[in-house]
Amino acid sequence: MTDTQQHAPTTPTGPATNVGLPQERRLVTAIPGPASLERLERKKAYVADGVGTTLPVFVVAAGGGVLVDVDGNSLIDLGSGIAVTTVGNAAPAVVRNVTEQVQAFTHTCFMVTPYDGYVDVAQALAELTPGSHAKKSALFNSGAEAVENAVKIARVATGKDAVAVFDHAYHGRTNLTMAMTAKNMPYKHGFGPFAGEVYRAPMSYPFRDGLSGPEAAARAIDVIEKQVGATNLACVVIEPVQGEGGFVVPAPGFLPALSQWCTDNDVVLIADEIQSGFCRTGDWFASDHEGVVPDLVTTAKGIAGGLPLAAVTGRAELMDSVHGGGLGGTYGGNPLACAAALGAIEEMREHDLVGRARDLGALMTERLTALAAEHPVVADVRGRGAMMAIKLCEPGTTTPDAARTAAVAAHCHRNGVVVLTCGTWGNVFRFLPPLSIPDALLHEAFDVVAEAFAATAPDAEPVTPVAP
Repeated sequence: MTDTQQHAPTTPTGPATNVGLPQERRLVTAIPGPASLERLERKKAYVADGVGTTLPVFVVAAGGGVLVDVDGNSLIDLGSGIAVTTVGNAAPAVVRNVTEQVQAFTHTCFMVTPYDGYVDVAQALAELTPGSHAKKSALFNSGAEAVENAVKIARVATGKDAVAVFDHAYHGRTNLTMAMTAKNMPYKHGFGPFAGEVYRAPMSYPFRDGLSGPEAAARAIDVIEKQVGATNLACVVIEPVQGEGGFVVPAPGFLPALSQWCTDNDVVLIADEIQSGFCRTGDWFASDHEGVVPDLVTTAKGIAGGLPLAAVTGRAELMDSVHGGGLGGTYGGNPLACAAALGAIEEMREHDLVGRARDLGALMTERLTALAAEHPVVADVRGRGAMMAIKLCEPGTTTPDAARTAAVAAHCHRNGVVVLTCGTWGNVFRFLPPLSIPDALLHEAFDVVAEAFAATAPDAEPVTPVAP
């Protein structure tokens, strides 16, 4: 057996992503290593300080469930580039499609001379997004662009201006989406003034409010009606599972009640599925879990296997309400990104990544529940599918423990596991492994996570690191 064969990904249901890359955690230097540190100095010289990094290792290869850095370390990836590489890095159908497209042409601008790839992606989105009604799409570059354009469409279609969003929401870093985002640092601080006519309602947050879904919806609707008024409201924008806000899953019944109120009051319901879409939650879209059919859906991240692409997809009559030339952009729906998206969707369908996300979710839930039973600092285990999180609070309270969160993250990073934190108070771990990760590698990653909790406990004895 060759070394490549020996180390190929072992997951039978996941895509065979970059199969020549050994699927192992391997530490040959400290993290970050000397070659990464050298490059970090160059970054400091030429890249603006405002562009931060979670873990300053410079990556030279990635695939399956690993990232390989310039020092030869192989790290287990539990972040997927913040839910982007859902199909894994260098997924075969993505590589094939992009290679063929780059040899044909790289750009014409769809607004100048169109091409099939853009229309093919729009057709796929019409088939995959919730609902059986006629749908159309417009393609963009980033999630923030998609959200901004969805609001533009809603305002034109309804003739109204106001936008309702929710506590703990994250929608982007542009001026309008900063206004829609709840968290000040690092996303909004010092960047105002922000766009107007954006109003915030309380989110269903079972860990903190103890309300049923219908009760939480009634509370939110009451705030919206009193502070805005349905006659002034163009749209309600909501993440069906909140991302940066802490992977908050609303109580059952919250989204359906909100959807019905929007329908009854001529308000456009916009589902921001940028982090939760494309198989991540164990459904094609998180809205599918309760059968909610949004009027508009925004997508990005996992749509194109790592290439920049975003979309607004929605009811044809809403999408067509905008005048000709009112939607677009120089690079929106770039041919290479469209080719990548079609490859990523092919991988998702061929390998049943909806089912794979559910399997990974079950594995992670089991490991995280066991962790919570052993460490009372873990106050909540939540999420859906391969979009899981744990919330850290001072034991027996709801007081966030951001310091312990940072200590656990640092231990994981030093020991070759890439983890991401999030949440309004910075005390949530979000787990977003590529759906191509082998089960054994994911178990090893959570062995390291468990070791990190043991090593950072207030009364911790010295812990022997899990050998890579």
